[in-house]
This record gives sequence, C-alpha cells and structure tokens, in this order.
Amino acid sequence: MQQKKPVDELKKIAQELRRDIVQMTTEAGSGHPTSSLSCIDILTCLYFSEMNYDPKRPDWPERDRFVMSKGHAVPAQYACLAKAGFFPKQELFSLRKINSRLQGHPDRVKTPGIEVSGGSLGQGLSVGNGMAMAGRLDKKNYRVYVLMGDGEQQEGQIWEAAMTAPNFKLDNVCGIIDLNGIQNDEWVEKEKSIQPLVDKWRSFNWHVIEINGHDIPQILSALEQARKTKGRPTVIIAKTVKGKGVSFISDNPDMHGVAVKKEDLEKALAEIGDKK
Repeated sequence: MQQKKPVDELKKIAQELRRDIVQMTTEAGSGHPTSSLSCIDILTCLYFSEMNYDPKRPDWPERDRFVMSKGHAVPAQYACLAKAGFFPKQELFSLRKINSRLQGHPDRVKTPGIEVSGGSLGQGLSVGNGMAMAGRLDKKNYRVYVLMGDGEQQEGQIWEAAMTAPNFKLDNVCGIIDLNGIQNDEWVEKEKSIQPLVDKWRSFNWHVIEINGHDIPQILSALEQARKTKGRPTVIIAKTVKGKGVSFISDNPDMHGVAVKKEDLEKALAEIGDKK
C-alpha cells in the first residue's frame, strides 16, 4: 500500500515527471509529450496518493489496476512507474529503442506495472469493466482506473462499455477523461463534436464529476468521491491543457506526436522549472 503524500509534495512530483516526459521523448526523437503532459497531474495523484500497489510484486492480486486507454500517452505512465520503483529511472531513456521494455504504446508482457497492452483507441474501458467484474467474482477490493482521451470518445466501443458498467453496478470502476480539446492533427470539436459530454455520461447512469485536471486538490477530491460512490461507476471529466507546462508546444494540434527538439530541450525544462 502506498502512503498518501501531501499536496505540495504531489506538485513537486508532477513537476519532476514533466521533466522526465520531455527528456525521454526528446531522447527518443518521437513520442507524444503533449498528450502525456496533459494527464501527468492526474497520474501523479493516482500513483502517489490514491492507488494501492507493490512495485516489487507487479502481479500482487490485491493491487489497484490502471488502464492507459489513450495508449500513446504512456510516457506519463512510464515516468510514474520509474518514480514508484517498478524499474530504474535511467531506463526511461530507452523509450522507443529496439529491444527496450518501454515502447511507444503500453506492453503488458514486457513492462512491469503495465496492466493492458494498448494502442487501438476505445478499448480500455471494456478491459477495465472486465477487470472490475473479475475482482467482484474473486471477492477482491481492488479498484480499476481507466484513463481515456477526449478524441477517444468518438469510438463506439466506449459507449458500449459505458452502457455495460452501470448495468452491472460496477462501482469499482472509475473512468477519467483527459479533456484537452485536441486529437490527432485537429481540435476535437472541429473533427467530430463529442458534446454535450457531461449529459451523455449522466444519461448512461454514471456518477459524473467535472474538475480542472491540473488542480491537485480537485483531482484528489474527485478520486475520493469516486471511491465513496456506491452502486454505479464514476467518470471524472478533467479539463486539461495539452502540453501543459511547456508553452511552445501546448494547446496546438500540430504538436500531437511531436517531440521537443534537442536544441529546445533546455528551454522546455526551464519553463517546467528546476528539479526540486
């Protein structure tokens, strides 16, 4: 079980992990730093305050499960896993290299701490529902957290899974939507509108919580509320900024899947701030 950390410490960890994300993707020369930066505050709260796990026993049966449904943002999860002790931090700089355990999308076979191999959008919530059902059958108290993208809400399978969880009263499932407004190459609302998103999830009988996805106290409060909600699943709709922390790559559809250039790395790290 992880010891819950205070807000100030969580903010420092998120800052450190932002640096890791930018550095590892720049070293790789590819990846999705902006998608990772938009959700890192959420993952920081999950891994260092909310979830129960044991890095020395990644397959511990009682562990909480985290599913990275928007699999291209896995550098954010790698940064958390390294910080938590699942593998050495230096391994982050093997991202996307041949024979590395850290590929561009999550691989549950190769990488300790990864629950689900991902890449094809829309599948994570279905897998999370299955994990939650298995936990109920096995009489386990673990919870399942599924991080989805907002562009991913255009996938039909999301809504099949959204119908399923309340039907089986899976209150051990918590969906989280990284609402950064941008998908591959375009603004989400310009590509295909997903609004009214809150009303849609409510109509599927989910408990819906809206938050600022970069506000640590709001994230912690939402996760606590989700844990206490019984009889139906919870979805947290988190408004975020794609590329949060680095101004020259943030909130720009053209920067999806683009790593910071090596000559701009120090500028990016300076904006994030000194490592504490």
